[in-house]
Amino acid sequence: MRKPDWLKVRITATERYTQTKRIVDSHCLHTICSSGRCPNMGECWGRGVATFMIGGEVCTRSCKFCNTQTGRPKPLDEDEPFHVAESVALMKLRHVVITSVDRDDLPDLGAGHWSQTIQEIRRLNPHVTIEALIPDFQGRTDLLDQIISSSPDIVSHNLETVRRITPLIRSVATYETSLRVIGHISQSGVKSKSGIMVGLGETIEEVGCLMDDLLCVGCRILTIGQYLQPSLHHYPVTEYITPSQFAVYKTMGLNKGFDIVESAPFVRSSYYAEKHIQ
Repeated sequence: MRKPDWLKVRITATERYTQTKRIVDSHCLHTICSSGRCPNMGECWGRGVATFMIGGEVCTRSCKFCNTQTGRPKPLDEDEPFHVAESVALMKLRHVVITSVDRDDLPDLGAGHWSQTIQEIRRLNPHVTIEALIPDFQGRTDLLDQIISSSPDIVSHNLETVRRITPLIRSVATYETSLRVIGHISQSGVKSKSGIMVGLGETIEEVGCLMDDLLCVGCRILTIGQYLQPSLHHYPVTEYITPSQFAVYKTMGLNKGFDIVESAPFVRSSYYAEKHIQ
């Protein structure tokens, strides 16, 4: 399908963009900005904002919407928590988003590495606010509690799509498991958040049901963005949703009871995430 005009974007290499890229490269860091081919990378890196991806760059799952490499990951980098925390300081960030690949190969699925990274960021950057955009950890509440106990300001987990389409694009994760994860986060007292993609063949009614499901488990922050097919081998785009329909989704979500709904073609989970802390 040919992309409409509202989905065309050009990355401009500003001085801040170049500086951010230099810090990321020199510290051997991975970002979901580049691995996920995020259309906002130029804008965010130009503002000195990046979403760090920990646990390596190879995922143990093979979701049909995701551009991250799939395979057997390397051992965890023990220095990564310090390198991420140091980079946050060098970039003078006020808010940082951390995400990761799935590490189903590890006994604790990477939860300990997550906790250490958040604690190290806190140690070197005591005034920064932190969002943890986590995988499902197979729904294990003991591992979720490790993340929660490290005191991130927001814990986010993406539902990704409506119930019917979930088994078509997610290789291991299930709709119900993700709902339980979000519910556990909400019950812990930490602010919870979730995000979905549209343009995968969902109906407006299905999106409304998804919103109801999230509200029932205590989620009050929702992001909605256009799915963009990373390659010909990934799940195809069914429809390019118009900006006016994204506005309809935003109004629908707010009317249903969400505190914040970010809904636009280029919206991603971490796009302007610093606003959500308020």
